[in-house]
Amino acid sequence: MEVTKKYLDELTYKVIGCAIEVHKHLGPGLLESIYEKCLLRELKIRGINYKNQLWVPLQYKGLKLEAELRLDVLVEDVLCVELKAQEGLLPIHDATLLSYMQMLEKPKGILINFHCVNIFKEGQRTLVNNLFSELPEE
Repeated sequence: MEVTKKYLDELTYKVIGCAIEVHKHLGPGLLESIYEKCLLRELKIRGINYKNQLWVPLQYKGLKLEAELRLDVLVEDVLCVELKAQEGLLPIHDATLLSYMQMLEKPKGILINFHCVNIFKEGQRTLVNNLFSELPEE
């Protein structure tokens, strides 16, 4: 299957829907690991493929280096998802996700923060990189 901007946008919508469902049942105030387990369960219920706690390869000047970099969830092998359960999202969270996207060569990512009142309005951000701009529209 060819990855398009439309496909990624629809997949993003589905993943955010999963996060909203988890948040609706649990509310804010729990540990990130709890939300991750429940989100993975919701993705599975909806038939969405994922890998979790994926090691992110680090290359520096042509050498692969050992590093403790892990992406929370990779959805359908194209969408990076980083989870948080804290007061507000910071610019460093965007930078980290963008770095993971670049290292994994993935075009789009979502930051989801479960420590909020409304996931859709304030608890998520979507990010794209240059790979996304190169994708076909449909």
